[in-house]
Amino acid sequence: MSALICGSMAYDTIMVFHDKFKNHILPEKIHILNVSFLVPVMRREYGGCAGNIAYNMKLLGEEPLIMATVGHDFEPYAQWMAQNQLSSEFIKILDDSYTGQAYITTDEEANQITAFHPGAMNSSHLNSVPTDGKISIGIVSPDGKEGMQLHAEQFAELDIPFIFDPGQGMPMFNKEELLKLIDQATWVTLNDYESELMLERTGLSFEQLAERVEALIITLGGKGSQIYTHGECINIPPAKPKAILDPTGCGDSYRAGILYGLMNDLGWETTGRVASLLGAIKIENNGTQNHSFDMDGFKQRYRENFGSSF
Repeated sequence: MSALICGSMAYDTIMVFHDKFKNHILPEKIHILNVSFLVPVMRREYGGCAGNIAYNMKLLGEEPLIMATVGHDFEPYAQWMAQNQLSSEFIKILDDSYTGQAYITTDEEANQITAFHPGAMNSSHLNSVPTDGKISIGIVSPDGKEGMQLHAEQFAELDIPFIFDPGQGMPMFNKEELLKLIDQATWVTLNDYESELMLERTGLSFEQLAERVEALIITLGGKGSQIYTHGECINIPPAKPKAILDPTGCGDSYRAGILYGLMNDLGWETTGRVASLLGAIKIENNGTQNHSFDMDGFKQRYRENFGSSF
């Protein structure tokens, strides 16, 4: 049985600004914002939420299946996937579109400003969740709006438990649409900014949102994460990274850890810590799919960080 990862595949152009955004943005002039950031460091990486989540799950020994729509320029990414033994069975290539493109500028405090061209991602509704019984769990991560809604509905109809991870796609949905997606989902994941936006959009508290799913998971960056489940809030401590180089993709790594824990019945205390460690390992490396480890080394770092084994 496999996890189906629904979401974006993208090329990430990552630029590093050797200063702080706040030093160059005047709050009283935000209505006429006109800024330019010198970025002497630039890289092009393989990314997209689905690609990043699947890459991390593969490192953990799972066999994730990516479901995404990509463009005519996907061949280099396809070769990367083959090199890393990631299945492309459910990836649809659209000859008249570009693969998604993210342009990400990061400052010295790990704040990010991103511009995203969705390209083929807007046609994600052309894919459908497989009905052959090989999928045991899924995730609906940022993708085309229609595709996210369709895949959530299909997971629910097939009685396949799934995570709703609205991420950067949350602004596309109104209150009623968000509540429907939450009610269809088994679990919901948000970062701290997204969680506040979710409260504003829905008018519900964390506790009220958690009552609609089996667990509401909120990541807090370097402060760890919180898992609201069955009337309690479990505080997950952060794992300690050896270096802090690039936060891009840390949330996707964390979500891969959540899926791994759910698939292996690890319990929330352990699942959250596995996810936390994955995020720490990712932030030690530039790009979203350049880190690597073996499970023996991963378990050793888990013991070092949390004083226990899994």
